[in-house]
Amino acid sequence: MRIAYLMLVHTHARLLKRAIRTLSTQDCSFFIHIDAKANIEEFSGVRGENVFFSEDRIPVSWGEFSLVESTLLLTRQALDRPESYDYFVLLSGSDYPLRSGRYIRKFLEDNRGLEFMNLVKMPAPGFPLSKINKLRYPSDKPVRRFAMRALAKMDLAERDFRKSLMGLEPYAGSQWWALSRDAARHIMEYAKANPHVEEYFRNTFTSDEMFFHTILGNSAFQPRIRRNLVYADWSASLGEHPATLNDEHVKYFESREMVWIEDEWGSGEMLFARKFSEDNLDLLDRVDAMIRRKEKYHPTSPRVNA
Repeated sequence: MRIAYLMLVHTHARLLKRAIRTLSTQDCSFFIHIDAKANIEEFSGVRGENVFFSEDRIPVSWGEFSLVESTLLLTRQALDRPESYDYFVLLSGSDYPLRSGRYIRKFLEDNRGLEFMNLVKMPAPGFPLSKINKLRYPSDKPVRRFAMRALAKMDLAERDFRKSLMGLEPYAGSQWWALSRDAARHIMEYAKANPHVEEYFRNTFTSDEMFFHTILGNSAFQPRIRRNLVYADWSASLGEHPATLNDEHVKYFESREMVWIEDEWGSGEMLFARKFSEDNLDLLDRVDAMIRRKEKYHPTSPRVNA
């Protein structure tokens, strides 16, 4: 089981270095995109034979298609490697594993053939059709953005996805996923063969929560999709961002043999958590100790219900 970790990063070099250390196994690699707006020198200490930085760096803006572009860039980079990775796991620079790299490899081996992505058909709570229909230009097109805001006040910034996506039904969900090689390759091949899909999503808000989901939701991979593997706390109602993890969250992780979640996305074990911060790296010491303890006493995971 070979794993390619795809990591979108703009800060937290020390956190990234520790996550790589915790996840590293003989058969995994890390493909890292550093936001073009970040100082690359801050990441000079992040290195290894299995660590590959993207030479192409995109200036990434939250909620914009640049997140999709940087993800596609890493996916293509990993697919082109000779190692032939079995799974592609998308993470951010503020994510940290809740189990060891060996445990995660065994989990994916035991659940080979499944895709891990929060997926819902639109419209759904949090994902109204206006999210995919409303025209929104990216920040690198300020004149168009200004004009769009004026049109929006007159209710003229709406589109109809049915006319542009040519029969695709819209799907949405969390940005973070773990996909098989076949699913990752399908996304890349579909996007290349259907450039109108990318063109449409370029001018939507939070396209990273719809682009990949719509492609897979309309494919033969849809029945194989299970909830994703990343814990995030939205209970504080912080709107567009989950809570930064703190002492209480780590106590919760420590108190359970498995961090098992059941919610609107389904049920399953959480193998990663977000968002950690470099302002409190002591929490990572506790997570590392927890991982070692669980590795000793609870080294295996149940198979996800297929």
